[in-house]
Amino acid sequence: MRINQPTRLLIASALMWSFSATAQDNFGPVFSRINSEVQQNSKAYPNLKSATETIGHRLTGSPNGAKAESYAYDLLKSYGFQVRYQPFEVESWNRISVETKIGNEGRLEAVNAVTLAHSPVKASVTAELVDMGNGTAADYLANPDKAKGKVALIFLGTLPGSPENTPRLHRSEKTALATQHGAVGVVIINGVKGDVLLTGTASVTGKLIPIPAVCIGLENGMRIKETMKQTKQFASINMTNFSGMIKARNVIATLKGNDLADEKIVVGGHLDSWDLATGAIDNGIGSFAILDMARTFKKLNLKTKRTVEFVMFMGEEQGLLGSKAYVEQAKKDGTLGKVKFMLNYDMTNDPKGFTTGRKEMESLFKSWGADIAKLDTGFKNIFAAGAGLHSDHQPFMLAGIPTGGGTGGKLPNNSGPYYHSNGDSFKLVDEQELKNTVRYSAMLTYALANTPQIPVKVQTEEEIKSFLQANKLEIPLRIAGDWRWD
Repeated sequence: MRINQPTRLLIASALMWSFSATAQDNFGPVFSRINSEVQQNSKAYPNLKSATETIGHRLTGSPNGAKAESYAYDLLKSYGFQVRYQPFEVESWNRISVETKIGNEGRLEAVNAVTLAHSPVKASVTAELVDMGNGTAADYLANPDKAKGKVALIFLGTLPGSPENTPRLHRSEKTALATQHGAVGVVIINGVKGDVLLTGTASVTGKLIPIPAVCIGLENGMRIKETMKQTKQFASINMTNFSGMIKARNVIATLKGNDLADEKIVVGGHLDSWDLATGAIDNGIGSFAILDMARTFKKLNLKTKRTVEFVMFMGEEQGLLGSKAYVEQAKKDGTLGKVKFMLNYDMTNDPKGFTTGRKEMESLFKSWGADIAKLDTGFKNIFAAGAGLHSDHQPFMLAGIPTGGGTGGKLPNNSGPYYHSNGDSFKLVDEQELKNTVRYSAMLTYALANTPQIPVKVQTEEEIKSFLQANKLEIPLRIAGDWRWD
């Protein structure tokens, strides 16, 4: 029988509608079960409380970091998972001591400061301090040699009154630019009130940088900037740090799929933290949400078409080392092609919707979100398409793998200013908001692992290049030395 074109279109439309309905309609009952289990029995909050009290910080390469790896391994094992360590070598870095002084020549005064990670093992510099504003390329344009032989004073975020198109560079990218322009040291001003000190890597590669870099508080930094308008200021930085090769371990729990077992969904977040506090926000709320998502899947005996891997990455704070190791090992094993989607949870809290760099996922994500909104009107079914850097999704994204996660939420109890800082403690965590992360994210994971067909594929090299350029990531990747399309 011959079918005319209009009829073909009607049939095709019906089939597409049928596929879309099948992809979402069967998930409602499971979503409801996930919702009830997490609301009634979630262990994310008490487990995070326990970890912060018994382990403390979770710095990669430290004894505390090893304790955190074992904690996650044992917890996942107790839920009934196949769990494995994925060891990798990391250049471990620890701060030992720092003394920072700033003032008039010959009359320098001590300023409260913290060393930024991957600063040299030993450094001692004294030089004129120069104000480099936001520390972007534009700040060096008029006078490329302004920072040469001097210590660069740089604002961490974007100064009030800056042009709207000012790039929001990472502290490591700002340090790299200062180094390229001949600075002998970097003093970064934190943007949080109350003399809050924060750390974080000053290295775009995860390796030691050639110049010392420190962070000072907002009040001290702005006072110094004002003083510099009237008189020259000088800075002295003396520091000692540790750096050496050690072994760290990603922790991986696998839920084997059924019909499409060779296709894999990676659900990851970094377990490690900096050492100034206990890392309850960065990234306790993300990693312990994933641990509870895994618990929920086992408790409800949920089955998936695709294999799901729940991954606790180490070394994120020191340069995405664990996620890079995962991707590199998968390349060597020839298994990277099995990864069809990567969901990343880094300080995700109380999401109101889903995000991904691949806009083609909008229809599917919003169809699943509509079912979630029926269970909880607090979930607003927001969809955000976009891509960024500096978290564990990045190595997957650079390999062309679709990435995503939660979006639209706010960090609990005004904790946003305190990540990476000496104030990142468990008292900031909100239990219900953490539960919200677990239940919505578990629903997304279940749907992604069971939908008949994921409508986005791994990108080709040329597609990756175009995607990164469209998301304005070429410049920061060039600064980091990660742009491979020259």
